[in-house]
Amino acid sequence: MKKIHCMILLLLLGATACKKENAAETATDETTTTNNHNSPNAAALLSWVNVIPTSSFSSFSTYWNNLYPWGSDHNGSARMRAANISVSSGVLTFTSTPTSGVGNSNKDPYLPIRYYSGTIYAKAVPVIDDAWPKWHFKGEFQCESQRGTWPAFWATGADSWPPESDFMEFKGSTTCWLNTYKNPAGGWSSVGTVVSNPGNWHTYSVYFTKISATDVSIEYWVDGVLKSTQTGANFVGKRFNIILDYQMEGSSGSPGPTGTTYMRARNVLVEKSATL
Repeated sequence: MKKIHCMILLLLLGATACKKENAAETATDETTTTNNHNSPNAAALLSWVNVIPTSSFSSFSTYWNNLYPWGSDHNGSARMRAANISVSSGVLTFTSTPTSGVGNSNKDPYLPIRYYSGTIYAKAVPVIDDAWPKWHFKGEFQCESQRGTWPAFWATGADSWPPESDFMEFKGSTTCWLNTYKNPAGGWSSVGTVVSNPGNWHTYSVYFTKISATDVSIEYWVDGVLKSTQTGANFVGKRFNIILDYQMEGSSGSPGPTGTTYMRARNVLVEKSATL
């Protein structure tokens, strides 16, 4: 009987070990990865300081400004207005409506203005440096994906361009573009990933990590899955504007929609860590 008990015990121990190995092999997404030093779950163990809370839209004027940092126009055919920005129950909505007869955009490539829409930018201005070498940007979004719609969640230099990092960008299709400019070669790094039904809620999460005196490693995550790791050259020490943006046409194609369309956001988060 003792021999039988020993054999049963050994079999049970072996089965338990196999289960542990299988669990370790499947721990590869944003919420379960623990072994990678640069993984978000490892980052979650760091001491994070909140910069913009997930409830920020309920205290909009404390954390956000209307329009772009430079005004109402950019590189598409939409002119931004506060009237096209609304908040209800913690959800931010940009409403794009067709218009005509209002002239051209005052920004290159000076397209005719065919829509009124909405854009906001954060009052906080992140800087990746020795004091705060790691930053996290995250939000949940519902995005249009038809031709002529150009929703984005991105960061750009507050004092100069480049730098730029596009956390989420749809350009008239279900492909989400994750972009960095400039990379160490002096050009764009761009990865496209197809998102099923972008009009449903999806989560986009980005980690900036200082890796040298000048450069930053950028991890782009979609719905808890790492999609791309890119390098931002000369990002260190630069001030960034964080922008939520519903532009139209331009790089997303034309003609755009003939009716009203929407972009929605919730639970947008910005936080920083003093440790890597």
